[in-house]
Amino acid sequence: MIHSLLVKNYAIIEELKLEFSEGLTIITGETGAGKSILLGALGLVMGRRADNKSLFLKDKKCVIEAEFEIERYDLEEFFKEEELDFENPLILRREISPNGKSRAFVNDTPVNLKVLQLLSGALLDLHQQFDTMDVHQVSFQLRMIDALARNQKLLKAYTAKFKNYQILKSELTELEEKQQRSTREMEFLQFQLAEFEETDPQPQEIELLEGERKALTNSEEIKRSLGAAYNLMIDDEHAVLGTIENLAYQINQIRNLHPALEKLNERFETVKVEVEDIAASFEKIVASTNHDPERLEVIASRLDALFKLQHKHRAQNTQGLIEIRSKMQSELSGFGDLQAEIDEIHGRLIELEKDLSKEAKVLSDRRKKQLNPFAKKVMGMLKQLGMEYAQIKIDQKSVDQLNNTGNDLITFLFAPNKGSQFSPIKEVASGGELSRLTLAIKSLVADAIPLPTLIFDEIDTGISGDVALKMGNILHDIADRHQVVSITHTPQIAVQADRHYFVYKQPEKNSTITKVKLLDAKERIEEVATMLSGSPPSASAIQNAKELLGV
Repeated sequence: MIHSLLVKNYAIIEELKLEFSEGLTIITGETGAGKSILLGALGLVMGRRADNKSLFLKDKKCVIEAEFEIERYDLEEFFKEEELDFENPLILRREISPNGKSRAFVNDTPVNLKVLQLLSGALLDLHQQFDTMDVHQVSFQLRMIDALARNQKLLKAYTAKFKNYQILKSELTELEEKQQRSTREMEFLQFQLAEFEETDPQPQEIELLEGERKALTNSEEIKRSLGAAYNLMIDDEHAVLGTIENLAYQINQIRNLHPALEKLNERFETVKVEVEDIAASFEKIVASTNHDPERLEVIASRLDALFKLQHKHRAQNTQGLIEIRSKMQSELSGFGDLQAEIDEIHGRLIELEKDLSKEAKVLSDRRKKQLNPFAKKVMGMLKQLGMEYAQIKIDQKSVDQLNNTGNDLITFLFAPNKGSQFSPIKEVASGGELSRLTLAIKSLVADAIPLPTLIFDEIDTGISGDVALKMGNILHDIADRHQVVSITHTPQIAVQADRHYFVYKQPEKNSTITKVKLLDAKERIEEVATMLSGSPPSASAIQNAKELLGV
C-alpha cells in the first residue's frame, strides 16, 4: 500500500506531496492541470525511463519519493536475494540530475532500475490508457483462474513437486553427459593404450637400439681400429703387453732391495692383467661386430615406431613412454559405470511424471469449472459499464510438456462489438475497452488474488450517467478490499472517494506550476458540482452534488 508521494522539480511541478487513503483516492482537476503528470512521476519511481527534459528548473535535480507499507506483501525473500535491508515502511526514490543522469534508491540504498521495476511492480498496478496491462498477459490470466478455482494449495504442492522433477531431470542430463564424456574418454584411452600395447616399449629400449645401430653402422671402422689396437697391445714387436712384462721382470729382480718395490711389482702385475683383459674385450668386440643390413633394417623400423609414439605423447625417452602408459592404465581403471545411477534416476522421473500428470489433471479440471461462470460475470459487468455487446470467452488447451503450473494454456479471447470475431485481448481491445475490462476482471478476483495498489488513469473515458455511477460503485467496492487510486473526469466516480485531491495550475511570475489540494467536505461539494455543470456551478448542480455525496 502506498502512503505518500513526494514530487520535486518535475515537469510543471515545483514541489507537492500526496498522502493516499487506504481505500479509494480520487484525483480530479481541469484538463492540462497536471493530473497525469502525477502518474508520470509515479512511473519514474516504478523504473520508467527518464531524462533531464522533465526537469522544472533545469539547474536543479528532480526527486520523486514514494513511501509504502509492505508488511503484507511477502517481500522478505526478494530483499534477501537482492541483498537489501527489509524495512517497513519502504521508501523508493528516483533522482534525475541536470545532466540527465538518473539514480534509484531503495531505503537509501542505490539499486539498478531492474530492481526498482520488480519491486514497484509488486506494490503498484498502474493502468494508463494504451499502456500494457497484465490482464492480457497469459500468465496473469492463468493466475486469476487458479485464484478463482482456489487452486493455491494444490498448485503450491504441484509446483514444489515439479521443482524436484526439474532438479532430477537436470541431474539425469548431467549424469548422461558425464557418461557420454566418460565413454568418449575411455574409448580414446583404450585406443591410445592399444597403440602402446602394439609397440610395447621396453626399459632403455630406444637408448640400447640407438647404440646397437651406431655400432652396426660403423662396424668396419670399429674392427679396423680395435684390430690395430689389439696388435699394439699384444702382437706387435713392441707390444704394450711385452713392454709391461719386461718392466715387471726388471722390478721383480730387485723387489727385495727396497721396501717400496714390492708394492710397485704388484701394481705391474695388476696392469698386465688389465691390459690382457682389455685386449680380450677388443678381440671379442671385433669378433661380434659384423655389418648386418637386415638387423639395421629391423632396428630402424623399431626405432621409427618408438619415435612416433614418443613424439605423439611428448615423452623425453623410453622411461617417459612407460610412465605415460602406466598413467593411462590407472586412469582407465578409475572410470566408473554410471548406468546404474542413471537408470535409478530415470525410474524416479517416470514415477514423478505420472504423479505430476495426475495433479495437473486435477488442476485443469478445477480450472475448467470456473471458465464459463467467470466469463458470464465479466460480460455482465461489461454490460453495466456500457459495453453491451462485448463478449469474452476463455480458451483452455492442454500442452504436451508439463510446466510449473501444470499443462494448461489459458487464453482470454475478446469480442468488443456485435459481430466481432474472438481474438486475444491485446489484439482487439482499445485503451478504454481494456481499462473497463481490467476493472471488471479485477473486481471479480479482488478477494481471490492478492492485488497491489490499483491505479487507474481516465478509466471513465467515454462514459457518463448511470454507467459512470456503476463504475464508481465498482471502484468503491474494490477499494473496500484493496487500495485504489483513480484520476477521473466523472462526478459519479469522484463522489466515491475516501480522499479527494484537486489538481490545479497556479500562475507565478515567470511560469505556471501545478498544485494539489486535499478537499474538505464543503470543497468536495463545490468540485463535484463544477464537474456536473461547469464553473461556477449552478444551484441545481450543487444540490445534485450533495445528493451524489449523500450529504
